[in-house]
Amino acid sequence: MGGGTKEFDIATTGKKLVIQELENMSDPQTGRILTGSWVWDSSVLLSEWITNQQQNEFDLQGKTVLELGAGMGIPGMTAALLGASHVVLTDVKSLITGLRNNVDINSLGDRVKVGELVWGSEESWSSLVGNIPELAHRIDLVLMSDVFYDITSMPELGRTLKWIVKSNEAQVWCATEIRTWTSQCLYELMKEGFNVTNSLNSPSLISSSSLMSDDDPDENQPSFAVFQIVPRII
Repeated sequence: MGGGTKEFDIATTGKKLVIQELENMSDPQTGRILTGSWVWDSSVLLSEWITNQQQNEFDLQGKTVLELGAGMGIPGMTAALLGASHVVLTDVKSLITGLRNNVDINSLGDRVKVGELVWGSEESWSSLVGNIPELAHRIDLVLMSDVFYDITSMPELGRTLKWIVKSNEAQVWCATEIRTWTSQCLYELMKEGFNVTNSLNSPSLISSSSLMSDDDPDENQPSFAVFQIVPRII
């Protein structure tokens, strides 16, 4: 997989995003293929979702947007095309060059920046904020797509989200494909002090009891989901 060029129409803007996938980049330490090397359907879904929400609820004009586990950066760059003044795309070191290349291809360097971020590392977060001052002022929206696949990384993601929301009123929106391990990943994130909801005023989409169930998902369950993660109020 990977290595091709894809184009995506961004509705309401009359513009396209051109994405250059990578040729199966691997982690230099583990040798594992980095799945962020190519476009995943969830990133396209989240891009389409924020485009639709822009017309109804979101006003991205002048906002600061942070994308975690950005991969190819489609949702974040979509936010830039929709009017966000500052967008920061983050991922592991091996994917940074590809992200910067996609930003340059789409001539978005004036408002989209790229930085390495290691989840769970306060030093990494502090370094990112130090290098990109816009993050120190305010973060309005956090985007994540298809990052719920490694259960062991959820505590680290939870710590990073805590640092982000601690000093910001950022909304955190996610898209994911529903897989057998998705519920357990979200349950681990909930243990870090977050709820999974459809909106700030709605009940959780997934309860802790259902997250712990080993039963197979209902055949009629949607393949993908878009949801919000909010800090639990104690």
